[in-house]
This record gives sequence, structure tokens and C-alpha cells, in this order.
Amino acid sequence: QAQLVESGGGLVQPGGSLRLSCTYSGSFYSFAWFRQAPGKEREGVVCIGRSADSTWYSDSVKGRFTMSKDNAKNTVHLQMNNLKPDDTAVYYCAADERGWGLEAAFYDYWGQGTQVTVSS
Repeated sequence: QAQLVESGGGLVQPGGSLRLSCTYSGSFYSFAWFRQAPGKEREGVVCIGRSADSTWYSDSVKGRFTMSKDNAKNTVHLQMNNLKPDDTAVYYCAADERGWGLEAAFYDYWGQGTQVTVSS
């Protein structure tokens, strides 16, 4: 009974920062963060493999967002800096037992999302 729960979303001004957390149960090979803005398709933000150094960021967040994981605490994080209005979306944590990538179809387990709003 795998489960993922996101937290840390909220309202922030442009240029600000937020840190999202995803606490999970179960054992997974890979994790990822996706986001979905109103009227848009779900977009891959970043994924991380077995190694904490094995990450793949979307071009839109590269250099601003950092994903990390803490295996001992069963938690993954997404540190978001220099946030922009275009970052506004519901952010989802995803995990999989085999796959790795920025395609939503690769992941079998999903959290319910946390809202991030970037606005003045």
C-alpha cells in the first residue's frame, strides 16, 4: 500500500522561495515532481533516480529548483528558488518501482498534490 503525501505549498511573491516535501511509504526506484497549471497538461519538473546525483530537470526550472531525497526519513524535497508566476501550479510527487523520467506515464504512484501560487 504505497502512499505519497505532499506538503509545503503556499502563496509566495515572485522571487521568493518554497520547499515542498513528499513523505512516502514503500520502496521505490525513482521519484519525480510534476506540476499542472489550470488549463494545461501535467508537466514533468524533475526526477531523481537511485543515486541522489542522478537528476533530470526540465529546462524551465533548471538552476532554480533542486530535488533531494532523504532515504532515512522516507522523504523527498523540492527546493524552489526565484519563483516566477509561471511556476504557479499544483505540484505532485510521483514514484515508481522501475521507471525514471519526466513522463507522467512512467510513474505508478502519485500524491494528491499541493498548491503553489506565485503572485504579488
